[in-house]
Amino acid sequence: MIGAPAQAGGQLEEPLADSVRTALTSAIANSAPPVPVFNDIDARLKYLRWLGAMSGRLRRRKPDWDERKEFLQTAWYESRRAGLDTGLVLGLIQVESAFRKFAVSRVGARGYMQVMPFWTRVIGNGDPSSLFHMQTNLRFGCVILRHYLDREKGDLYLALGRYNGSRGKPQYPNAVFAAAKNWEWREQMPAESVQPARS
Repeated sequence: MIGAPAQAGGQLEEPLADSVRTALTSAIANSAPPVPVFNDIDARLKYLRWLGAMSGRLRRRKPDWDERKEFLQTAWYESRRAGLDTGLVLGLIQVESAFRKFAVSRVGARGYMQVMPFWTRVIGNGDPSSLFHMQTNLRFGCVILRHYLDREKGDLYLALGRYNGSRGKPQYPNAVFAAAKNWEWREQMPAESVQPARS
């Protein structure tokens, strides 16, 4: 249902200190492409295994491989860039927009991460339509969630509530935590590398 509105709420516009506004604007403005760079082959292989696992989970919602790969690569890149858990970000996207690029909520939040248009005026270029661009939307969403997490001194429950405009209410954070379980991934050890316990 591409045209269906998103059901999630939206962030509330709050006054920002100049230093915070400058930091957020800088984080949004850095237009580095979402291309993973790895220090060693093991890190690259781990990423590729993650990409394969997540691609299988997302196939039903995004059947085209190229689109799916670009989306997952960008979500991985932007979540890590913001210091967030990628599984959590994917869970948030699932709850907010069900992975729909052009989702619009009843309060006007846009795109995958349901970013409110006022953010483009506060820290962006002032063009709300840019929130339908994949990398822009994921970058804004991750930077905003990181900002809320910092404001809440690392309390993810309160940060998620703030992100949704429902701070202090359990429904939204609980929905995101539940959805994030769909996107958990742990590196599996190859069978030959597991040594039997000694008695």
